[in-house]
Amino acid sequence: MVDLGDRVVCETAASICGVCALCRTGRYNLCPQRQGYGLRRDGGMAEFLLTSERACVKLDPATRPQDVAALADAGITAYHAVRKAVPLLYPGTAAVVIGAGGLGHIGIQCLAALTATKIIVVDRNPEALKLAGQIGANETVVADGSQVQAVQDLTGGRGADVVLDFVAEQGAEQDAFAMTARAGSYFVIGYGGTVHIPTLDIISTERNIVGNIVGTYNDLAELMVLAQAGRVTLHTRTYPLDAAVDAIQDLDAGRVRGRAILVP
Repeated sequence: MVDLGDRVVCETAASICGVCALCRTGRYNLCPQRQGYGLRRDGGMAEFLLTSERACVKLDPATRPQDVAALADAGITAYHAVRKAVPLLYPGTAAVVIGAGGLGHIGIQCLAALTATKIIVVDRNPEALKLAGQIGANETVVADGSQVQAVQDLTGGRGADVVLDFVAEQGAEQDAFAMTARAGSYFVIGYGGTVHIPTLDIISTERNIVGNIVGTYNDLAELMVLAQAGRVTLHTRTYPLDAAVDAIQDLDAGRVRGRAILVP
């Protein structure tokens, strides 16, 4: 997040080549030379960040940077996946969101804003499910071991047309594919686990597995329109920059609902 006189929000600041086929077609989130700050380059927790004009979206002067900061990373990650799924989610379909945390709670709101699909949210935390019900979920399911059957019951035994997996570890990735209907699509957004699926189960049901990473400038620009219209609201907890370790500990302990924001 930067403030250059006029308030702006920046797409996840990163170094890209700008000339490869992916960059030239707007898919620079897949550029082979992309180096994200805080991952491959230092600068994830700093008072200032060097970026470029092409990465900035101008904000309404009344917007506080800390209120939208997470949209430039978590926000476009969730929006990017939902935006890709929109053509598949016409009225009468069902979408499952696995994980209603920092990314998932944004994804739920994007689904509600962009589609007429039935939104089913799966999470093991009752408080996260309570929030999900307040921001757009039509049904909520506790991940207590019976979640796959619960989704089958809620979809008439079909499964979901789209499953958006914001967890993708500790077994969630296997549940997600099992929840996906024939000819449906499993969108992998979280990471850490391993998908073990017999190839016959993929081809015999024509299910798709779709990878997703961060998003693009256009994703951020569209998401900011939704945010400034009040259609997508971040649930955050702010910390001063010198309390970054406290923020990490609270995230690790599950004490943060939504996203933690460091304010310089």
